[in-house]
Order: sequence, then C-alpha cells, then structure tokens
Amino acid sequence: MELGDVILAPGLVNAHTHLDLTVMRGRFAGLPFFEWIRKLTAARLDLSPAQLLDSARTGIREGLLAGITTYADTTPGDAPFEAMRELGVRGIAYRELFGPDPRQCEASMAGLREAVAAMRARETPLVRVGVSPHAPYSVSDELFSAVADFARSESLPIATHIAESEDESQLVSSAEGAFAEFLRGRAITVEPRARTPIDLLECRGVLGPNALLIHCIRCDRRDIATIAQHECGVASCPMSNRILGHGAAPVAAMLDANIRVGVGSDSMASNDRMDMLRESRLALGNRASEREVWELATLGGARALRLDHLIGSLERGKQADLAAFPRGADPGGPTRASFVAVAGRVLVNDGQLSGST
Repeated sequence: MELGDVILAPGLVNAHTHLDLTVMRGRFAGLPFFEWIRKLTAARLDLSPAQLLDSARTGIREGLLAGITTYADTTPGDAPFEAMRELGVRGIAYRELFGPDPRQCEASMAGLREAVAAMRARETPLVRVGVSPHAPYSVSDELFSAVADFARSESLPIATHIAESEDESQLVSSAEGAFAEFLRGRAITVEPRARTPIDLLECRGVLGPNALLIHCIRCDRRDIATIAQHECGVASCPMSNRILGHGAAPVAAMLDANIRVGVGSDSMASNDRMDMLRESRLALGNRASEREVWELATLGGARALRLDHLIGSLERGKQADLAAFPRGADPGGPTRASFVAVAGRVLVNDGQLSGST
C-alpha cells in the first residue's frame, strides 16, 4: 500500500474520553464548573440508549479521522463499550459509578458487580473492561474503598476524576465550597476527609499501578511524590481544563518524577475536537520538542493505560496500530490522518473511514 509523503506513527492514544457525550459539544459553555456538571448530568439522562450509542459511534469516527486508535472511556452505561467493539478500535471501558451517601455503598457495588460481569462476558482482545468511581464529590469514602478492593480482587483497571477543581479540593480538605453545600442539601454528612484529593485516594486504597488518575491539576509536590510512589498513571486533559477554567496540571513535574502520563480530550461537552497532538503541545508547553509531543500522544498514553507492551511505538512484536499523517499540513490546524489501522485492520484510508466503520 502506497501512503505517499506522510509521517507514519503509532496510533494516537486518547487517555480520557466520554464518548457517549459527543453529542453535547458546545452545550452549557461558560458555566461555572459546579453548574456545568449538574446540567450535563441532567441532560445525559434525557438521552435514550440508542442516542448514547450513536453519540459514542460519532466520537470514535471523529477520533479515527484524527489518528486515534485507542480510547480510555468512562461512563455509567454500555454505549462506548459497544461502540468500541463494533467499530474495531482498541480501548478500556471504565464502568462509572456514583454514590456520595455512604448508605448507598452496598447498592452501588451490587450494581457495579452485575454490570462488570455482563461486560466482561463480551470483552474482546481489543476492548477490555475497567471500573471508575467518579470523583470525591460523587463517591463516598466507603465506596472508594469498596471499588478499589473489587478492582484488585478482579484484576481490573480503575480510573477516577481527581484533583480537578477548586470546589473539589475545598470539599475534601475543609468540607466547604459548592459541592459541600450541595451534599449537605441532600442530608449527607460532610466533614474534612484528607489533606488533598490525592491523599484521600491513598487513604482509601485506590492508588496503585492499576489506577488511572484523571486531571490531577491541583497537585503539590507531596501529591506528585505520592502518585509516583504508588506507580499510578495520569491522564491530563489540557484543553478541557482550560475551557472549564480549572488551570493546568503540572505535567512537566510529573514526567520528571517518572510518572506515566498520557493526554486525553475529555468529553466533547468540554472540548471542541479530539486532537491528541494539540493536547500534547498544551500539556508540555513551550519546552517541548516535536519528538516529545509525539511521544506523549502515543507511548505516553500507552504507558498511562499499561498497554505499552502492545502499542505506543513501532516495534517488532507489538500490535499494528498505525496512523499516517500527510506532511505539510498546517501545524496549527486540526490533526488529520490519511491512514489508520488497528491491529492491522485498516479503518481509515485516503482520509476516509472504511465502509465497515
């Protein structure tokens, strides 16, 4: 097959997505984070299973045209898992769960066990299952511990949104802020839980090599040392964080601490496109060379997801996840792939999705 004058690279890795929210692009723009997430959660409930599946398919197709072959998705439903299986991409479908009231813990875990068992029966060599306790403002300490124990006992990867916003940090460290007020309004006891959100995860047994920590914006030196000590992966979402006004994660300091860092788009509700090279440039800042940009978008994501034995570099013995990008494209414009293959199966050719995709 003749690809022309291209950059041939490993398939790009999107280390954090919500594919079933692709249809929410541009909704609720400009709202404060607490209000934004409340409206987004409510809007998702209005979508039917068929609509969520179509939204996830749309997200994957968009990602493929941008050279993304691997997706780490978190959602409380089946749509991204089914869409990844159907369209032939690689990924981890983290089953998301919620339960801020400790009294919900047993019921939440029963639902999680049932959902995971059903999903694992449909795993493929390309798409596997994980679990995702959502965030400190939506998950009790008891539920964090229960999910962590379940993930270890079942050898499942675990992902959680952490250290993302100021309201989250205030909730954890001082029981103050918008999330604290909201939980008290639901008659849930709110007290200081830990020095920082990262410390909270350490106390609840969540941290470990199987853990993917999403965002990690509000991390000080002690937090970074803790993440490194427990050998966690990190998914940084620079553009989403910028759009939501959260600030920037200390990616350089994390890389200097030998933490496994990848980049993600987050949902299209908080981004305008899936573009892993743009995310890498934002994450690394002006210090980055093009080689470092490409490595973060490929091998970095593979390492963060503990898939680097299979993907992330062009080496003998690894899977044939490939993407070709025409030379001479506008470096400030959207990333567009002319050719994409996953495990050797061609999904994009001449810049067009294959008929089966």
